[in-house]
Amino acid sequence: MSGTQAVTATPVQVPKQPTATGSRRSRRLQHDPTARSPLWVRIVLALICAAWVIPTFGLAVTSFRQEDDAQTTGWWTIFTTPANFTRLTFQNYSDVFSQANMGDAFINSLAITIPATVIPILIAAFAGYAFSFMSFPGRDLLLILIVGLLVVPTQVALVPLLKFYGTIGLNGTLPAVWLTHIGFGMPLAVYIIRNYMATLPKEVIESAKIDGASHFQTFWRLILPMSTPVLASFAIFQFLWVWNDLLNALIFAGQNTPLTVALVRLLGQEGQGWQLLTAGGLFTMIVPIVVFLSLQRYFVRGLTAGSVKG
Repeated sequence: MSGTQAVTATPVQVPKQPTATGSRRSRRLQHDPTARSPLWVRIVLALICAAWVIPTFGLAVTSFRQEDDAQTTGWWTIFTTPANFTRLTFQNYSDVFSQANMGDAFINSLAITIPATVIPILIAAFAGYAFSFMSFPGRDLLLILIVGLLVVPTQVALVPLLKFYGTIGLNGTLPAVWLTHIGFGMPLAVYIIRNYMATLPKEVIESAKIDGASHFQTFWRLILPMSTPVLASFAIFQFLWVWNDLLNALIFAGQNTPLTVALVRLLGQEGQGWQLLTAGGLFTMIVPIVVFLSLQRYFVRGLTAGSVKG
């Protein structure tokens, strides 16, 4: 190559955009649930957990203390005076079962809670399907009316219900308690389940229609299995509400005494014997804890799935 000079091509460097990349990374970290939370958030959460756990722990310790110790000193003294560990006893639990007949009360609580939890969930699931995937006159108005019942206080309906049950001869029976809890829990159940079912893909319903499936077949074989998270979430709410209810049980249960009423009868008029109340209260907590732990994997998913759409 005479008379010419070799020209060396200089590679062109594409400028980097650290700002955009950094912003995208910051956004990913911001929305990453596994990202490390700030220290103050962890401190606040630790304080909230302690506020819930410490009283429950004190309840458990008091349930094993003798009456004189429970009346004169606080439960925390067993840690300041290690000799108090030798005074712990199971006598409170023995007295609870002998004085309050907790065995029969436990059976009554199950007999009240299980139907009052299963029946409203089943009815609300049918209603949620109808409000989400079926068209009929007055659908939106009926839904607004049902949801509007959430603002009605429970107490204002007790006297009319008591008179009505007395007229038809249901006072003091288990069906009276079932119907009361079903009626009070139905609006919330319909609202939560309908909102969840509204987020399910419409293509599933259309495919079932093309295949000739009826509404019942579509509901039972497709929608109901897909709605397991929200059904389990509401089951936790309803079960805990009915299991811990005292007011409706006092008014409508009659001789079918559940655990909550049996616990109240353990306490004397002047507050004596409250160490027995702690033992009975700890016993009544076993079933709700088992129910929550067995269904908690569906809890958050069922509550948040119907809150937003998209």
